[in-house]
Amino acid sequence: MSQPLRLGIAGLGTVGTGVVKIVRQKAQLLTERSGRSIEISAVSARTRDKDRGVNLSSYAWEDDPVALATREDVDVFVELMGGSDGPAKAAVEAALKAGKDVVTANKAMLAHHGQALAALAEAHGAVLRFEAAVAGGIPVIKALTEGLAGNDIERVMGVMNGTCNYILTRMEDGGLTYDEAFAEADALGFLEADPQLDVGGIDAGHKLSLLSSIAFGTQVNFDAVELEGIGSVTIEDIRQAADMGFRIKLLGVARMTGRGLEQSMAPCLVPANSPLGQLQGGTNMVVIEGDQVGQIVMRGAGAGEGPTASAVMGDVMDVARGLRVSTFGRPAASLVEAVPARASTPAPYYLRMTLADKPGALAKVATALGEAGVSINRMRQYGHNDDSAPVLIVTHKTTRNALDQALAAMEATGVVITAPVALRIEEV
Repeated sequence: MSQPLRLGIAGLGTVGTGVVKIVRQKAQLLTERSGRSIEISAVSARTRDKDRGVNLSSYAWEDDPVALATREDVDVFVELMGGSDGPAKAAVEAALKAGKDVVTANKAMLAHHGQALAALAEAHGAVLRFEAAVAGGIPVIKALTEGLAGNDIERVMGVMNGTCNYILTRMEDGGLTYDEAFAEADALGFLEADPQLDVGGIDAGHKLSLLSSIAFGTQVNFDAVELEGIGSVTIEDIRQAADMGFRIKLLGVARMTGRGLEQSMAPCLVPANSPLGQLQGGTNMVVIEGDQVGQIVMRGAGAGEGPTASAVMGDVMDVARGLRVSTFGRPAASLVEAVPARASTPAPYYLRMTLADKPGALAKVATALGEAGVSINRMRQYGHNDDSAPVLIVTHKTTRNALDQALAAMEATGVVITAPVALRIEEV
């Protein structure tokens, strides 16, 4: 039997305690599956005396996560503190410089510093793994780096923030306004301390940037992700989309084009009968399209103690088995600096606007679209409201640039009362 694999766990919140429970409760199973025992040597967290529902007395305690990362009796540093910089980054860097393997769930840190950390790991013969950073318990990182390694990836997309999916689902199922559904999610503890990380698309954008790097062999570039949150989605949008056979999702889409790498995280319409359209509640889904395998759909819990701790342990087990894979699936030096491209692959769009209820208003809007080269597929006018009329338009495929030109021309007509809402319709 090989020597035990010794873990040092920094961060004892929901996920950290979940990892401790798996190591303790499934010790025999882990040994049988990896060929060596998995042990915890030491732990670290901000507060030592907090009741976490698990006995930690048999583990050494370090107040400083950097000290934990460099202990001689730690083979794998498990970073579950969070934060793009600060103690988490310092401890991970210390572990890698000491030649220790690192397993992390820290999407923000990797989205901002992934390239440098990947290079640091390789320079010191260590591996840096982060399955738990993207889509909770769904093994999407492993799928991209290993199972689909023989494919050129054509598109990656998915619903990667369960809180946003919960809010949009409750708006549809419960007939709730955005503010009502937001308050419900907050009361249930679904929102981050800074809710904008969720509803602003930032959390999901971090995840998309990591998947893009693996899928297309590029350096992580979170700053190039086009972000739009769900705050502008109304109950009317939800109902009208459903009326046309669509559902609205906060959808991440990444594809490499002749113009460069498109990365967008924004509300989109998807067919209601598609896998993404049928995704309900806080569940995540990632769709990968490869030139050899076609379309792969992975669905599962995107957060929570069990699913995320499961992903952490999947990485730990690979280290225990001796699997050495580059952080983003290929050597850091080979990752190219992609040219960022605005998401302009032609697609249909959903437009909602309120027009002045006067003769010729609709004709002026249609003319603005036509002169920009945007053709109308469907148009609906809903009940009049005093001196205004809500109008819904679905276009044929067009580029975002052409659509923006049309929207600017609409604004200049003087008949548009509220700024139009434009949501891309993504084919699945």
